[in-house]
Amino acid sequence: MIEARGLGRSFRTGGQTVVAVHGIDLTVAEGELVALLGPNGAGKSTTLRMLTTLLPPTAGTARVAGADVRTAPEWVRTAIGYVGQHHAAGENHRVRDELVTQGRWYGLGPRRSRQRADHLLDLLDLTALATRRPATLSGGQRRRVDIALGLMHQPRLLFLDEPSAGLDPRSRADIWAQILRLRREHGITVVLTTHYLDEADRVAERVVIVDAGRVIADGTPARLKAALGGDQIRITTETPADAGVAASIGARFTTPERVGTDGTAVTLRLVRADRELPRFLRELDHAGVTVTTAASSRPSLDDVFLTLTGRRLRESGDADPVHPATDPVHPAS
Repeated sequence: MIEARGLGRSFRTGGQTVVAVHGIDLTVAEGELVALLGPNGAGKSTTLRMLTTLLPPTAGTARVAGADVRTAPEWVRTAIGYVGQHHAAGENHRVRDELVTQGRWYGLGPRRSRQRADHLLDLLDLTALATRRPATLSGGQRRRVDIALGLMHQPRLLFLDEPSAGLDPRSRADIWAQILRLRREHGITVVLTTHYLDEADRVAERVVIVDAGRVIADGTPARLKAALGGDQIRITTETPADAGVAASIGARFTTPERVGTDGTAVTLRLVRADRELPRFLRELDHAGVTVTTAASSRPSLDDVFLTLTGRRLRESGDADPVHPATDPVHPAS
């Protein structure tokens, strides 16, 4: 469904060249659900804009749903649905009318547009809201309307840019239940961006991490977490001296390079931390080390992200910067 090679985007601003995306390679198979992760300014939203023909690439190539984004953008747009970060429906038109109008824009006849609108209203639990105006809906309800608009023309590929941003946990769970149901019943390929790593870990078959405009990791959540080298034990002691002793003992359970200290805290990376933690605590007790807290945990995508980029995903904001007044830098002909 997606085949991008060396995809890049540069801007001219303030007399300088700003490279937003540096030659991204990306392949997405039909039916996959792929999460694109990255901090603010990483280039993930710029990449989505290029793949959806909203922004022309200045380097590389991309084929989406079998068509070239440069030479056949109209064909790409007929094959994809795009749900951006901002609400798509007008404020003062009824929900069903918005959907019917969207269908007409995509070339559906009046009768087919009405049928398709009613189907999506039922599928996304919006039938009771069909005559309401979007301005009167909750955030979660409006997000479901946005998704319905993106699906009116029955796309083969759906792009979701921060689909659950700003929603409360219940609304987030509801949105994802609807998306997964759509995918399960209709086989839609989904590419999404999100800052909620628990979402990506739970729903995505593949995670692609982008930083500074480059892909730095690509794999299943399980494989990316396994690459960190196992589970983690973390303890705190009363004094830094005790932490030093604990670190020495910890090296017997794993290798020295997988033992870390920070003041009175000691961390160990090893296999089956839950099983090894009681034995580690017994060893510390025999050595006279007083442990104030102890826990074992399995790696999360947040740990993967921190290891690869040196920062947490939520530390950097919620979106890539937009350059509305800048000019693209086009490759020399």
